[in-house]
Amino acid sequence: MGGFRKFLIRGNLVDLAVAFVVGAAFATLVKDFANSFITPLIALLAGKPDYTKLSLKISDTTFPYGVFVTSALTFFLTSLIVYFLVVLPTSKLLERLDRHKEATERECPQCLSDIPIRARRCRHCTSEVVPATEIPH
Repeated sequence: MGGFRKFLIRGNLVDLAVAFVVGAAFATLVKDFANSFITPLIALLAGKPDYTKLSLKISDTTFPYGVFVTSALTFFLTSLIVYFLVVLPTSKLLERLDRHKEATERECPQCLSDIPIRARRCRHCTSEVVPATEIPH
């Protein structure tokens, strides 16, 4: 039982559970946002109150393309909004927080791959390099 308890409280499993719960709540939030704002906005711009009712009938088969059009527009507009209101500000914030971090890697002068600052030999091309800590500035 001790191993099972360790497995349950191990960090990765807890992080995964939290991410799942937050992801589900976020999915509900996005769905409700789309239903409350995006779909009415589409109806306002296009002059139709409900695109989901649009369909095409060939012989006895009905193709309800309005559902797809509404979902595609909702996805596109929601993605734009999430990008500009969540992703972009978050990446800018992370850039500002990482601005003053000390570098841990540098470029190998021979093969231009990243190597640790204190390395004496490149792990990619095996050429000898002077550690950055010994280079006079």
